[in-house]
Amino acid sequence: MKNIKLPDQKKHFLHINKNILLKVALLVVFAAVLNISLIWGKAIPVESIAGAFFITALLLLILYKDFIRYKPQIKQDYKLLILIGVLLSGNLIIGRVFFYALQGIIELAGTFDSFFAVYAIPLAMGSMLAALLIDIHTAIVFTVITSLLAGLWLGDPLYSIFIFASGLTGAFGVIRCKKRSAIWRAGFYVGLVSVSTALVIALFREQFFTVNSLFITGLAFSNGIIVATLVSALLPLFEYLFKSTTDISLLELLDLNQPLMRELLMEAPGTYHHSIIVGSLAEAAAEAVGVNPLLARVSSYYHDIGKIKMPDYFVENQIAVVSKHDKITPRMSSLILLSHVKEGVELAKKHKIPQVIIDIIQQHHGTSVQTFFYQKAREQHDSLTPVAEEDFRYPGPKPQTRVAALVLMADAVEAASRVLSDSSPARVALLVDKIINHCFIDGQLDNCELTLKDIREIKTNFVFLLSSMYHKRINYPGFEIGKDEDTHKRPAKAQALK
Repeated sequence: MKNIKLPDQKKHFLHINKNILLKVALLVVFAAVLNISLIWGKAIPVESIAGAFFITALLLLILYKDFIRYKPQIKQDYKLLILIGVLLSGNLIIGRVFFYALQGIIELAGTFDSFFAVYAIPLAMGSMLAALLIDIHTAIVFTVITSLLAGLWLGDPLYSIFIFASGLTGAFGVIRCKKRSAIWRAGFYVGLVSVSTALVIALFREQFFTVNSLFITGLAFSNGIIVATLVSALLPLFEYLFKSTTDISLLELLDLNQPLMRELLMEAPGTYHHSIIVGSLAEAAAEAVGVNPLLARVSSYYHDIGKIKMPDYFVENQIAVVSKHDKITPRMSSLILLSHVKEGVELAKKHKIPQVIIDIIQQHHGTSVQTFFYQKAREQHDSLTPVAEEDFRYPGPKPQTRVAALVLMADAVEAASRVLSDSSPARVALLVDKIINHCFIDGQLDNCELTLKDIREIKTNFVFLLSSMYHKRINYPGFEIGKDEDTHKRPAKAQALK
């Protein structure tokens, strides 16, 4: 027994060491790069160089510990760790390049102190990129670390305040950024806050009522312009290299003229219409529970693209009275329906859809059972040959995020609402409650961190929207159609509407 366990324990121990060593290596590499960018061009003793390295490493360690608390999944997400390290070190390196270039220009002019060039260093660029590529919490911590490193670099605590103010302004300026023009608006705000902070620093240093303050004002405002220019240029590069999905790229996918959406409209119009409604439901619920509504809508648009391959086997696309499923076995019908998830993932990868949406396509049915075909199979088989429920389950995985769970619930609720003969708010509320409770009891919401309060808000929004969509209309005079009336042979007589 012991001989069997020892190799597993040794393997597990080596696995832990490998992960730790990799993270320590990343910490050392980025701490060294940041240290070089801080001390470059300075003649300082070895002790100071070593001290700067350990201070930098300590700041990076604090940054990592905060991420573990806020985003536990970062432990295995080396791509995100590298992205953060590249943003930090690249931001400081670009800042130094601009500092030296501006210093040279000011010294060439010979009118003002070249140290004033610090007010035009575009370090807020890193904070804006962190907010766009990751999230606002990361951008805030990123700004704190950057401001401390900048103060260490220039030996000026007041400059840390300047970077902190401009960096936070840039980060908050691009929250829910849906247009690239919003980057320029955020850059304008960075310029204004930079001017205000620089003038306060000038007042503290007794330089406010001098000609220097005018020069500082110009440099500080140009900071925002430089930041906006660099972010606009570098954002697509980071999106491509790190396969990151921003709200800007999601907005581009929201365009219904995208090739994949056009193909869905032509091949499976019923599924297309279903996806649009699911998008509205998921977006409203996302707003209510505080997750990205744009991601919820876009994911809903693409969640059923796999039905393009065999659209006639899905009820929303069937025109004929006789269903194609009547001619095949329930197990075969189940396999066809199960395949639309796999086909959707393959189509999404082919069209270079972001991974976050591909994950939701894969998770939008979780591990739920195809109840209709499962019951049909049980009815057709005798008791000697039992039907396994697992054969009629989707492969999953279950929704891993709140957005994926919203798409799953919106998809199920919209599909079920189609069979309602009575679309009164009370009946819609009963249906929504039943469907979402079933998802909860079946364990489909176990891994997505939704609270009971979130589920209550989701139900409320679903009921409101569905009740609005399926409201009744009055009969217009002259357009009444009887049960036996053939509208193809005898058109309705139009009368004046009063």
